[in-house]
Amino acid sequence: MENQEARQVAVIGGGPRGTSVVERLITQHRGLGEGAPSITIHVVEPHEPGPGHIWRTDQSRLFLMNTPCLYPTVVPVGATAADVEPPLVALSFDEWRISVNAGIVAGLEAADRAECARLSSSDFPSRALYGRYLAWMFAEVTRKAGPGVSVTHHRHEAVSLEPVAPGPESTAARYDGADVGGRPSSAGTSGRWRILLDDGSSVDADEVVLAVGHLAATLTPEQERLQDAAARHGLQYWPPAVPADVAWNRLPAGKAVLIRGLGLNFFDAMIQLTEGRGGRFVPRDDGRLYYEPSGREPMLVAASRRGVPYRAKAMLESYIPRSVRMRFCTPHRVLAFRQSGIQSGFDHDIWPLLHRDVLWAYYSTLCRTGTAAGDRPATFLAQLDEALALEGPAWESAAAAVVERYVPAAARLDVEALAQPFAGRRFADGEEYSAAVLAYLDADASGSAQGEDDPLKMAIGAMNAGRSLIKQAVADGGISDSSWNAELRGWFEPLVEGLASGPPPVRIAQLAALVRAGVVRFVGPNPSFGFDPDEALFRATSPWVQGDSFTARYLVEAMMPANRVSTSLSPLMRDLLRRGTVRPRTYMAEDGVPVTSAGLDVTAPPYRAVDRTGREHDSLFVIGLQLASVQWGTAIAAEAGAPLTAGSRTLLDADGIAAAVLDRILAPDEQVRTGTVQV
Repeated sequence: MENQEARQVAVIGGGPRGTSVVERLITQHRGLGEGAPSITIHVVEPHEPGPGHIWRTDQSRLFLMNTPCLYPTVVPVGATAADVEPPLVALSFDEWRISVNAGIVAGLEAADRAECARLSSSDFPSRALYGRYLAWMFAEVTRKAGPGVSVTHHRHEAVSLEPVAPGPESTAARYDGADVGGRPSSAGTSGRWRILLDDGSSVDADEVVLAVGHLAATLTPEQERLQDAAARHGLQYWPPAVPADVAWNRLPAGKAVLIRGLGLNFFDAMIQLTEGRGGRFVPRDDGRLYYEPSGREPMLVAASRRGVPYRAKAMLESYIPRSVRMRFCTPHRVLAFRQSGIQSGFDHDIWPLLHRDVLWAYYSTLCRTGTAAGDRPATFLAQLDEALALEGPAWESAAAAVVERYVPAAARLDVEALAQPFAGRRFADGEEYSAAVLAYLDADASGSAQGEDDPLKMAIGAMNAGRSLIKQAVADGGISDSSWNAELRGWFEPLVEGLASGPPPVRIAQLAALVRAGVVRFVGPNPSFGFDPDEALFRATSPWVQGDSFTARYLVEAMMPANRVSTSLSPLMRDLLRRGTVRPRTYMAEDGVPVTSAGLDVTAPPYRAVDRTGREHDSLFVIGLQLASVQWGTAIAAEAGAPLTAGSRTLLDADGIAAAVLDRILAPDEQVRTGTVQV
């Protein structure tokens, strides 16, 4: 028999963040004890709940995560769990992997068990395996839900969300969802939101959480021109997409393929079109890899603004290098501004602190490993330490003077120049440029292999350590809008992503092997892509590489769809914007021109959505990528054991939303109980 009294909660999006919300709801509900009211949680997700779209378990195992096993989690674990209601299933991904190897986790396929067996904590797993963890966690969490909680998965896409007046209608007018925990699905007596699904059925809910993740987006004007040229001249233009959704087998062998982007999506394309087609990477005696082609590879011609790929992760036994000690970019100093009610500027207040730690990590490693620092490393470090400790802007020139006295020019670190490694250099032709990139790749692979003993990788490690603290400092108005847009997003984000968000080390070694094999070539920095009407082909050129340009019938955008709600192609997001149920956050630039941010306008945590008129919704919450208006780095997963306010921020958000939902259910106010409060 259906429980007509159960409160109806809908989570739209059943990927990692939606799973965290479900887990927090179930866990906090159990913490309320025997008197807790009954709730039904509706998970609206067209794919398997847990992995959702991005982490689908049926994708190629050649797609790797860019974080090691020890990093991600979907529930609070370790020290993090002590600050919230402890989870019913307290396993990070790495703890789950270890449990699989111990035979504790049942029901996995042989391929999953085999991959777990060959991984260590510092290895990089496939996305499919991480998806299996997410699916298993979702199933376990819902299986352990108390008797007052029912979880129903609706395997459909939500296409519309509208407020409805209270009434006697069933919560689900028609749906094919099955109760995950084996209990009968329950329906409420009324719902204040009606969610229309893509099969025409609907779900009514009292509270709704938007956890929709990555969404398809409209193309930029330039991309539209390329797509139009392809349609008119029989070419193929492949727009931004989730790599697992792309039919890579449709690109023909032996043909040139232009690939724009040298970030993480590039490596997915690269591996599918080489090893995915039967090629083999063979270790050589000198430690490098040699590529044995299958003969079915296209010729890949790659380009990006900086001209080189993201730097690889270092081979480490921990996510943050053990030798890195943050002395300036610390919680006490970075968070002091907002704790004092001061809205800081990134360039003026935050970057100088992190910059000091990055320099210290680099030069202290340089001295420790004897790479370069003259014959008096202790004296150099003492003077550098004194310079870094100076207050105000004088520290930078003082530190530079110390470095100039002791460190050869070739061994000095210019942090911001790392974003453009070939800035100002001109190359006679593509061969000269490819040789320069190959040397860059070999050096990067060698640095990753040295781990804690590579000065540059340790500098990047310090930058990565500061990133999660910066996320905390700038969230929810911690810095000014102009600083957010021009400084944090303008120059620092591209810099830190290219340095600290790179692929597993093996991918750089493999790319170097492909360059040597002639399978991959590079266009050059600041490339331009367009249609050549004389040849009726796509053409890519770089102003810094003379004498060479590349043409092809195929152009692939190696990037994800833009995370911008105003350009989303999601039927649900477009419906919400059209109705005025939500709005993008807009702020005024320094010149008085309004700027529309990438994310939704929301309240302070627990992030209730704000409508077109500026009114907040009591019962509509937002988590994940659509918080890009108030949080930085929303795509980064929760870090196992990290503080909730920093590396595990998504878990804090999920916990806060769950608490707000349950508070509403428990509220004695008659309006809340009868569902007459405005939404």
